[in-house]
Amino acid sequence: MANVFDILQERGYIDQATYEDELRELLDKEPITFYIGFDATADSLTLGHFVQIMVMKHMQNAGHKPIALLGGGTTMVGDPSGKSDMRKMMTKEQIDYNANKFKEQLSRFIDFDDNKAMVVNNADWLLDLNFLNFMRETGVHFSVNRMLSFDCYKNRLDKGLTFFEFSYMLMQSYDYLKLYREHNCRLQVGGSDQWSNILSGYELVRKLENAKVYAMTFKLLTTAAGTKMGKTEAGTIWLDSEKTPPYELYQYLRNVDDRDVENFLSVLTFLPMEEVKRLGSLEGAEINKGKEALAFEVTKMVHGEDEAIKAQKAAKSLFEGGIKSDSIPNTEISKAKIKEGIGILNLLTEIGLTKSNGEARRLIKQGGLYMEDKRISDPNKIINVEDFIDNKLLLRKGKKVYHLIKLV
Repeated sequence: MANVFDILQERGYIDQATYEDELRELLDKEPITFYIGFDATADSLTLGHFVQIMVMKHMQNAGHKPIALLGGGTTMVGDPSGKSDMRKMMTKEQIDYNANKFKEQLSRFIDFDDNKAMVVNNADWLLDLNFLNFMRETGVHFSVNRMLSFDCYKNRLDKGLTFFEFSYMLMQSYDYLKLYREHNCRLQVGGSDQWSNILSGYELVRKLENAKVYAMTFKLLTTAAGTKMGKTEAGTIWLDSEKTPPYELYQYLRNVDDRDVENFLSVLTFLPMEEVKRLGSLEGAEINKGKEALAFEVTKMVHGEDEAIKAQKAAKSLFEGGIKSDSIPNTEISKAKIKEGIGILNLLTEIGLTKSNGEARRLIKQGGLYMEDKRISDPNKIINVEDFIDNKLLLRKGKKVYHLIKLV
């Protein structure tokens, strides 16, 4: 079996690592325990998290043991990395709820049976820390001057940085120490924006335990246009089917930029690299084969093969001009409700095509809403039974997001 370090490097995941040659040799020589942290800032993982999940899967497939660390404690503070202002504080109840949702979702991708992987929550040790004891053991090993040189803090100095946020790095570093002591965890991995936090934990373990541990970051997934993968004008692409239906996930991936096909196939699928390079090198209309493979493979992993097939059929049906596929996201509405008429803004929000009437109004004013391929320009339009064809009404948001309404 190929060394997993080489696999991760070939597929374009690795950004930085401590003692690369040593780490590569260790990963080849014996199974190790490693961890990655997930702060519970929402009630679903996103497509951006899927890169981290793929790294965990590659590592587990190579015989290494993942620890998925849920940030029930660190989320109480919030990572200042990449933020211009302090994160909104969340209640413990909301954080606990989100962490449990993460655990459910991670279980779909990582094999936790027979102690092959673990899920732990840093709330178990961070929430009851004694401040003075913690600062005496951990805080004394952190240089304020050095911390202020890191981008996650340096970029905040002009607008103000609270001690509350300043403590985040200490807590994340303590996580590594705790996991090393209790589970012999010798590697932390994470996104490149976490390098300073991960490096601080790595240094803390080495100082206090005189142990050989390692740190590795992987590249954040961005599009050729420079935007974060999974961020759209309509919002975030979620792994929860209730928040982002399988069809929408499929369509998002099916419509990526031609320049992104090879990179996304490499890091978001398990297709052999020979096939990835072949699909990524296709030109003209042929590149759509690569996009279809990307959309199908990711949708299959996230939502299962049946949903991926449905989404694929729906996409092809729409492309060919038909609306027969029942895989298009749809909502059933009582005919009695429509008989009295319903405002287009209320309708869009009710079926989930927009999150609010305000968003619906903006969508219409910007010319982004179509009803049976006719643009809707009046935000005050009333929809009634006469607008339906055979009790069906097809709405389209933008170029590719469809929703079918069925009268019952």
